[in-house]
Amino acid sequence: MSRRFHIKDEIRILGIDDSALIGEKILIVGAFFRGGIWMDGVMSSYITRDGMDGTDSIISMVKSSKHFPQVRVIMLDGITYGGFNPIDIITLHKKTGIPVIVLMRKYPDFEMIAKALTNLPHGDERMAIFKRAGDIIKVFTADILNPVYIQCCGIGIIDATQIVQSSSTRSNIPEPLRVAHLIATGVILGESRGKA
Repeated sequence: MSRRFHIKDEIRILGIDDSALIGEKILIVGAFFRGGIWMDGVMSSYITRDGMDGTDSIISMVKSSKHFPQVRVIMLDGITYGGFNPIDIITLHKKTGIPVIVLMRKYPDFEMIAKALTNLPHGDERMAIFKRAGDIIKVFTADILNPVYIQCCGIGIIDATQIVQSSSTRSNIPEPLRVAHLIATGVILGESRGKA
């Protein structure tokens, strides 16, 4: 069930992204922001490459953080981390009590995803997690030539869109996700690379 938000300019957002796929354990980083302006903290954890532990790892990371009581929204860069380690946003919302927004640069190619999942164990379970995540909505930020796509749980699409737009202060990607990506890749590769 989605609740209406009173969205402040400095709404506390936790943006989470993963690092480069080097090794079996993949670093994930959470950047804790006030809106898209001010970073208040960083947290990290590890997940298994192409594993099934992403959801539990994120829940544990979030709930054990000193920032947990202040987080109003969790933002994810896509619904899979560490290759094809799926994040169940319904479970994430249910176990943390925090609404979740998934952001994607491109509309996912579900046919290609289904084909890739045939090479991994628990392929049907992974695909079910993708399908349960709900409708995918196009959102325009300041860069109207490059829309993004979102899914959400525990928050209505109007509020989710407003939060994505207001926190996209430097690009069409919300600042909490952009910074989480820079930190995660910088730590693992020695220098940040690629796009969030």
